[in-house]
Amino acid sequence: MTDLVHQFIARGAHVQGDRPALLFRDAVLSYAQVWDLVSNAANGLLAQGLCAAERVAIYLPKQPETVVGIFATAAAGGCFVPVNPVLKPRQVSYILRHSQARILVTSAQRLQQLAAELPDCSDLHTLVLVDTLSGERREALARDLPGLTIIDWQDLLEATPLPRHRRIDTDMTALLYTSGSTGNPKGVVLSHRNMVAGARSVAEYLENTPEDRLLAVLPLSFDAGLSQVTTAFSVGASVVLMDYLLPRDVLKAVARYEVTGLAAVPPLWNQLLQQEWPAEVATSLRYVTNTGGAMPVASTRALQQKLPHTRIFLMYGLTEAFRSTYLPPEELEQRPQSIGKAIPNAEILVVNEAGELCAADEPGELVHRGALVALGYWNDPEKTAERFRPAPGQDPALPLPELAVWSGDQVVRDAEGYLYFVSRKDDMIKTSGYRVSPTEVEEVAYLSGLVAGAAALGLTHVQLGQAIALVVTPSSQASSATLERDLLAFCQRELPNFMVPTRVIVREALPHNQNGKIDRRALNAEYAGLFEEPTA
Repeated sequence: MTDLVHQFIARGAHVQGDRPALLFRDAVLSYAQVWDLVSNAANGLLAQGLCAAERVAIYLPKQPETVVGIFATAAAGGCFVPVNPVLKPRQVSYILRHSQARILVTSAQRLQQLAAELPDCSDLHTLVLVDTLSGERREALARDLPGLTIIDWQDLLEATPLPRHRRIDTDMTALLYTSGSTGNPKGVVLSHRNMVAGARSVAEYLENTPEDRLLAVLPLSFDAGLSQVTTAFSVGASVVLMDYLLPRDVLKAVARYEVTGLAAVPPLWNQLLQQEWPAEVATSLRYVTNTGGAMPVASTRALQQKLPHTRIFLMYGLTEAFRSTYLPPEELEQRPQSIGKAIPNAEILVVNEAGELCAADEPGELVHRGALVALGYWNDPEKTAERFRPAPGQDPALPLPELAVWSGDQVVRDAEGYLYFVSRKDDMIKTSGYRVSPTEVEEVAYLSGLVAGAAALGLTHVQLGQAIALVVTPSSQASSATLERDLLAFCQRELPNFMVPTRVIVREALPHNQNGKIDRRALNAEYAGLFEEPTA
């Protein structure tokens, strides 16, 4: 019985040690080899003084060291924090500080980019570099960062074995950072139980087997991306690690590695559908999945034409519960806009504002209860209390009520029990598969000194799901003639690509509501069709 997430690899090494676990470029690592690396890296983390539940941040592209670092942290008894490699230094620094990370696993190049931010990360005591750093540069960093120990990955792997911290399935093992509706990202706390139950549930309805080979193209800092790895390892399947540059590279990888399972978000699917597909793609793919936003029906139909013999799963999930619903492929023809029903070992409720279960076709908030519900938001009891609340319908005699996650998403359930997404209750922007806080974008706009007022909007976009439009009023020191260009350039320097506004709109004033706040509803209505394609 596997109760802890790293035990997936240990079991794979014991049962089928020679089978491939990870494929990366031309390298193939078996389950036995990956488990040896995980065990050795866990020893190295413990040798650096890692205590139970302490955070280890991993700031790397998708490569074997990233996966090993994640599972080694779990094996040592720590808590891993995968950091999206596209984030800029300021955002990485926030995650390091907020998570109180003690150890950072990264590369020499990324360390140099981060160096100016690290003095503010007071909890950090060890840097682990997966590649080489020149002696001169190492000495300079040692002078600039006197409180930090810098060690090489190989030294980590050669540490003397030490006793592991005792952990159980309800203990925290991961912090995944996701944008909130306001302010900085929130750290969602996941337990071993969350991750193991999620992997087993997804593997069950996808019918994964050791013969499957999954292509990991989504970031491992994203719950759906991490789920690709844990789901594969839960059944002894293989994972192909890939950071693609162009959409066609994804299709080439499917053909090259004979991939059987591919997960993507709507913008990537839309990009893939514009490409020429090698014949091998349709032959090898047993199933594909969509998550991270609603799939346009036209895209679904186009995908069906490209993959006539491939099972297509439409899914819905939130980081706070890893995965919530899926639509069985056999229902796709009849209800292509549905997000399906609850995944195995989860219950999905639709609840009205009075806290009562909704009738059929009555809109309400999606509430998820079960083993996948996270432990809350790290170091944020207020936001945790807002989102993690008692599940409705419990017997009042129950002394300790079960907590569910209240998603903030409006859905409707039809008479047959199938769910349909309606809208979000908050102002979150869903673009390119990412959740983006308008406040994060607005704060950068204000930081530029070029604007007096700013409102970031998520507007419907056929390829991105939503595109970001930044509506601003100029500050006294801004040049109206160049404001749009200058602000966009500043955002490109300070924000990851997926957060950079698609359009900057300059106006003399922003509308305000009766409370004196920027009237986002009015702005959304005014610019609703900004990115619509012209009709013939």
